[in-house]
Amino acid sequence: MNRAIAVGVDGSPESLAAAEWAAGEASLRGVPLRIVHAWLWQPLDVPVVQHREAEAEAADAVLREAETHVAGRYPGLSVTAEVVPDTAVSALLAEAERSEMLVLGSRGHGAFVGFLLGSYGQQVIATSSRPVVSVRTQGEDARGLEGGEVVVGQQGTPEESDVVLGFAFEAAAARGAAVRAVRAWNLPPVYAYSPGSMYLADRAGGLEPFERKALHEALAPWCERFPDVPVIEHVEMGSAAQVLLSSAGRARLLVVGRRMRHSPVGTRIGSVAHAALHHAGCPVAVVPHA
Repeated sequence: MNRAIAVGVDGSPESLAAAEWAAGEASLRGVPLRIVHAWLWQPLDVPVVQHREAEAEAADAVLREAETHVAGRYPGLSVTAEVVPDTAVSALLAEAERSEMLVLGSRGHGAFVGFLLGSYGQQVIATSSRPVVSVRTQGEDARGLEGGEVVVGQQGTPEESDVVLGFAFEAAAARGAAVRAVRAWNLPPVYAYSPGSMYLADRAGGLEPFERKALHEALAPWCERFPDVPVIEHVEMGSAAQVLLSSAGRARLLVVGRRMRHSPVGTRIGSVAHAALHHAGCPVAVVPHA
């Protein structure tokens, strides 16, 4: 049985855009959509009047608004909706774990603009073991999601980027799009050179041919698995974040990787994923990998 695509909603316009994008993606992939809103009754230890029934009704209204929003656009899509009695981060992480992907809305551009549900979105993205897609644009129907390019950043060895590339190829195949695989490289400082790395670079004919060869080898198994997906191999010298963002100007979806590791202080998502989430104009999928 195919996993559903889950989307978290909070009643904001951004979360409705996320719900519509998730519905379009579910329609393209032929999987169900699950809409969730986290609400947990927490009585306050202060003299403030609280109405549990009214808050419960408000939570249910948030859910029904999103459900109605997508049902009118995708009448044949299997949709379930549930108010989850849990805190936001815990609820969203649990939904991500059992889903194909989790979709969240985000608010605008810039380094000081928060994600859906305040800082919760970033905590979820940094901690989730499943892909999380951040959507800030207005919702598109399935026809608007088709074609174009899925841009994916490839770094490290084929084993390190395998899961990230797989997500990008599956997304491209679902929407009949091309994959633009981007690998950025910089001249390393002198102390970073090693006899082994220099030997490999020399055998490849130099550093740039070495990077092109590394990208080609990482893509090879996915090109074989998805022979109908056009592939553009893009190797460029420069900052990984800058090269990736400049390559994604017309992308339908930008896919970046995130190492599954936990910092003892705060939530870290990596500099490339951070830049993509804050500055890319298209939806951004953050895919955790080992």
